[in-house]
Amino acid sequence: MKLLKTKILTLSSALVLSGSLFTTPILAGEAEDRGMQISREAKNRDLGWTDSQAKMEMLLKNQHGETSTRQMRIKSMEQENDGDKSLTIFDSPNDVKGTAFLSFSHPTANDEQWLYLPALKRVKRISSRNKSGSFMGSEFSFEDLTSFEIEKYDYKYVKDEVVNGEDCFVVEQFPKDKYSGYKRRIVWIDKSEYRTQKIDFYDRKNSLLKTLTFSDFNKYVDKHWRASKLEMNNHQSGKSTVLTWQDYQFKQGLDEKDFNKNALKRAR
Repeated sequence: MKLLKTKILTLSSALVLSGSLFTTPILAGEAEDRGMQISREAKNRDLGWTDSQAKMEMLLKNQHGETSTRQMRIKSMEQENDGDKSLTIFDSPNDVKGTAFLSFSHPTANDEQWLYLPALKRVKRISSRNKSGSFMGSEFSFEDLTSFEIEKYDYKYVKDEVVNGEDCFVVEQFPKDKYSGYKRRIVWIDKSEYRTQKIDFYDRKNSLLKTLTFSDFNKYVDKHWRASKLEMNNHQSGKSTVLTWQDYQFKQGLDEKDFNKNALKRAR
């Protein structure tokens, strides 16, 4: 009887996570727990990529439809018991060539970010108070460029909904950081692979500010899904930014020396 009860409880837990049991409204506490469970599973499924490198094109479009393009390279490294580290290097056009951005994400402490401006030949520290500012004139903020960490948010499961042709969990995430530019984010996470398909960002006045959509997913090293295209649309300004990724490489042997402030000045 004890063994049968254990099996029933295990099956029940699995059905809760898959959404099969949620045919009736759930209590607030249950919604919070389930929202965290879903978000944690999405995070856990992508652990173990170690480090990566990729090329990226950034397409900026203003409210009049005028566009400009930037080319850059991205290096990232996974950290045990901490957030990820990343280094972004701009290769073109000439007015931003050599600009480099270094980001250290942390689960609970303030994220650390630095921007190297070659024209001034100096490294600028990005203050936590300024994390909602635009990254290099794009619709992505400095805050958007940090890795997702479970401890940064409170959670609430909202509903199930189909987005991009995928059956998704819809989860509200509430930033704990008082300097966050957002009051909340609504995230669509697909049930098949726990990939983020879409994020709505709400400003501090709780008005819809931006929507980020992910598309053209590819799987690398038999486990890690990456979207080849990310499109951020600003509903308040009419501007948008499209990031197109290519040439992903994983487990390239990157280490700490590739992600320090000296690396910013060496970036070429």
